[in-house]
Amino acid sequence: MHIYHLPSSALKYARHTSALNLTFLLLSTDYSKSLHLQTDRSLEFHTPMGCHYATRIPRYGRALAYLKPQAHVIVPAEGNEVFRLDLEVGRLLKPFELGGFEGIGGDVKSAECVAVADGSHGLLAFGTSAGTTEFWDSRSRNRVGVLAPPVNGGTVFDTLGGARTPSITATQFHSNGLTFATGNEAGITTLYDLRSPAPMLTKDQGYGFPIQTLAFLHTQTTAEQKVLSADKRIIKLWDLADGKPWTSVEPSVDINYVCHIPKSGMIFTANEGQQMHSFLIPTLGPSPWWCSHLDTQIEQLADRSINDPDAYSSAAAEAATYDNYKFLTKPEMRQLNLDHLLSSGKGEAVVRPYMHGYFVDQRLYEEARLIADPFEWERQKQKLVKEKIDKERESRIRTSAKDKNTKVKINKRLAERLENLETKLNKKAAEEDKTNFLQDPRFKGLFDKPEFLVDETSREFQLLNPSTRPTIGADGEPVERKRGKTAAEEEEETDSNVGSGSGSDSDSDSSEGEAENTRAPQPKKEPQMRISSSSYRKSGHDTRGYAIVSKNQKKREKSFGARVTGVQTEKRSEPKGATAMGDKEITFIPRRKQKPQHGAAKEEKKDTGDRGRKWKDRRSASGNAFRAAGIRK
Repeated sequence: MHIYHLPSSALKYARHTSALNLTFLLLSTDYSKSLHLQTDRSLEFHTPMGCHYATRIPRYGRALAYLKPQAHVIVPAEGNEVFRLDLEVGRLLKPFELGGFEGIGGDVKSAECVAVADGSHGLLAFGTSAGTTEFWDSRSRNRVGVLAPPVNGGTVFDTLGGARTPSITATQFHSNGLTFATGNEAGITTLYDLRSPAPMLTKDQGYGFPIQTLAFLHTQTTAEQKVLSADKRIIKLWDLADGKPWTSVEPSVDINYVCHIPKSGMIFTANEGQQMHSFLIPTLGPSPWWCSHLDTQIEQLADRSINDPDAYSSAAAEAATYDNYKFLTKPEMRQLNLDHLLSSGKGEAVVRPYMHGYFVDQRLYEEARLIADPFEWERQKQKLVKEKIDKERESRIRTSAKDKNTKVKINKRLAERLENLETKLNKKAAEEDKTNFLQDPRFKGLFDKPEFLVDETSREFQLLNPSTRPTIGADGEPVERKRGKTAAEEEEETDSNVGSGSGSDSDSDSSEGEAENTRAPQPKKEPQMRISSSSYRKSGHDTRGYAIVSKNQKKREKSFGARVTGVQTEKRSEPKGATAMGDKEITFIPRRKQKPQHGAAKEEKKDTGDRGRKWKDRRSASGNAFRAAGIRK
C-alpha cells in the first residue's frame, strides 16, 4: 500500500501486509485511519505508525462499506450473510441474511457489492449473485425492498456452458437518494427510480466485461449530469437523461477501479501496471488545488487552437506550454530572494508548485536574476562576444583531413585522442560495428557545452595524466608554456658559474662587500654566428655529431688530490706544543710529489718491502685518488 502527499505529488510512505489487499476504505477525513479487507478473511486497521489491529471474519469478503452514524463496518461475503462489525463496541453483530423470498430471482450464493445512501435516507443496497438487488434499513435491521434482475440484463454462461442470470457487480446511489444505478456481470448498466421497480434506462458497455465502478458526476460548465461506468477495458461517460455518449477513456492496461476527485475533472485509475494512471477532463471540472498549474497549461493549449480537434495532442503545443515558465527548486528560489512568494497568496499567479519545485513566470525570473546579480549581463555579453570571435577565427583556419567534425568547440585534445582510438577500433571491427564517438548524441555536450570543459591544470587531471602538459585552464584560456633552455645555453650558464666561483678567498670579509658594490655588471655575450666548422669546433661542438669535452669540463673531471694541490693556503705559525689542557695543533699541508732522482730510484728498488715489484708499472684497479697520485705510504 502506498500513501501519497498531494501538495508535493510525491510518495509519503509505502507499507507491506501479510496478505493481498482486496479493497480498503478510509475511516477518517485523512489517511490516519484506514480499514483493509484482505484475501485471507482478515480485516486490518492501519494508522500512520503501522497495523493497529487485525481480526478475521467467518467467510471470504467481497466488498466494504462504512456507516458513519452507527460506526458500523459492512462486509458482504460469500454465502447469503452480510457481516457487521461495530467499531465502538469492538465486536461482530448479527449478520444480515439475504434471499429467502419467493418469486424473485433464486438462491443467493454470495453478496457481490454494497452501496450506502449517505446524506439522504441511509439505505443499504446489496447486489447478489442471483441478479437481484436488496435494500436494507440499518436502523430496523430489516429488508425494505427487492429489485428483480433487469429484463435486458443479458446472459452469461458458467464453466459447464449453462446459461444463467448475471450477478450484480456494482451499485451506486445518486446524491438525491431517488436515482439508483446497477451494473451486472454482462456489462449492462441499469438506472432506476426507487419509487418504481421498472428501469428508466439501460446502457450496454459494449465489451461484455463485468461493470466494476459506477459514479454520478456533475459538469461545471453546464447543468447536465453524467454517469461514469467502467469495466476492465474502458471508462465511459454518458448523459443521465438519455444515455447519449459524452466521452470515453481507454487506458493501455486493464482497469481494476476508477476514482473521481470530487468537484474536479481529475480521474484516477487503479490498473494492472506499475504506474497509476490519471486523466484530466477540463469540461468536467477544473484541476484539484494541489495541481492547479494544469489549468494554465490547458488554457494555453485551448487558446492556441480553439477549433482544432487535435490541439491537445499536438507536440508543438505541448512544447510551447513551458516557454513562459522556468522550473526552480526551493534553494534556487531562496537564492533569488523569491521565497516570500511561497507563503503569501500574492505569488499564486506567477509561482505554481510542481513536484519538488515551482514553475515561475519567465519575466519574473529574469528580473529577479538581474537584481540578485547585476553583473551577469556583462559576463553574458563577454561570453557571446568571445564565442563569436572564436567562431570567426575557426572559419579562417583551414582544417586538415583529420578534422572531420568542425563542431568541436572545447576539449579538442580529448576529441583528437578519441578520433585516433576510433580509427584503430574501426580498422579491426566490421562495417556494422564501427563507432563514432564525436557524432554520438550522448556525448554531444562533452565537446559543445562549457560546463564540461576539462581543466588540465587541476590536480585530478595531473594525477591521471602525469606526463601531459596542460594547454587549457579552468577558464578555457590557453596556458603559457615556459621555453626550456637548450644544451648550449645550459653549458654557457654552467661555465659562467664556474668561472665566477673560482676566485681566491684571500680577501677579507670587510673588503668582500665593497668588491660586490664596486663590481661592474658583466655584459651578456652576444650570440656568435657559427658559419665555418672551425668556429663551431672552437665553441665546444664537434662537427662529427657529438660534443667535444671543453676545458672547463676537463678541470671539473680532475681528482680530489689534483684539486687540493692547486689550492693556495696561508702559512701558519709553528705549533706551540701541548697546552695545559692536553690539546695539540696538527697542520696537514698536501704537497705535489717530486720526481725521484736516479739514485733515489735505485735505493727504492733495493727496498725489501716491495718484494721486487714495480709499483710504477702496475695498473691499479682502485678508484682511490691518493693512490693514483702516488701517495700510497
